Amino acid sequence: MTAAKCIAALLALALFALTPAPAFAYGGFGHETIAQIAMANVSPRTRAAVMALVRQAGTLDTKTCATRTVENLSVWPDCARSLGPRFSYTASWHYQNVNICKAFDLKSACKDGNCVSAQIERDMKLLKDKSIPARERAMALSFLIHFTGDLHMPLHAGDHGDLGGNQIKAAYGIYAPDRLNLHSIWDGVLAERAITTGPSLVRRYAPDEAAMLQAGNVEDWSRESWQVSRALTYPTAVGDTPCTTAPPARARLDNATIEKLLPAAKLQIERAGLRLARLLDEALG
Repeated sequence: MTAAKCIAALLALALFALTPAPAFAYGGFGHETIAQIAMANVSPRTRAAVMALVRQAGTLDTKTCATRTVENLSVWPDCARSLGPRFSYTASWHYQNVNICKAFDLKSACKDGNCVSAQIERDMKLLKDKSIPARERAMALSFLIHFTGDLHMPLHAGDHGDLGGNQIKAAYGIYAPDRLNLHSIWDGVLAERAITTGPSLVRRYAPDEAAMLQAGNVEDWSRESWQVSRALTYPTAVGDTPCTTAPPARARLDNATIEKLLPAAKLQIERAGLRLARLLDEALG
């Protein structure tokens, strides 16, 4: 890395340290990229239907949370949570606490429907029903875009009784402020580095490649993200046996570990974008 790039990276991390740290999956850049991948891979008919709903999103009347573009809608659910009681009930929709130290059990984690996978399925039903008011379908579109991204952030799918890694302080290379934790690394700096390393993820994927990455259903994708959390996210931070090893005072993701994690982080973004494209085609195409 050149000196200029190193300085730029440190400045970006410094700015990151000054921003609030709510437990959101994927920062704005990650969610926007997932939305862009999806829009590059939907059918023309789906694209037109999505843009028609985007034009209706102003009826959500959230002046401090923009709704003018698909990218705006991809982060709107996180912004709306900051508006107090009006949308605070949606907080538990962004994740599902499936224990990585037990057999995969989605039903127990989602028994009341207040989890990310159940909400994806709910939003699909709302989008398909054209008798529902446009405002509600525009909100469902925003939630679907956002929650598909959330589901693919491993620490929103697999948990170790630590709020999805929020309680594990962690260092990212040489950067180790007190506010940085395992969750914020995966949804922030690691995702951003994965997106910006190598060829752009925002492109039209070949049909065979897209079909391979889009395969399965919401439960399959939940299990897959849980497995990434179980087999990679926690072991590389806590140790090879995270279910029997006490977490360190501060996990340290050194440069070699970060390089090891980048392909998985990148793949999760691609999966999210292409699977979102498939869901949008099914609901609106």
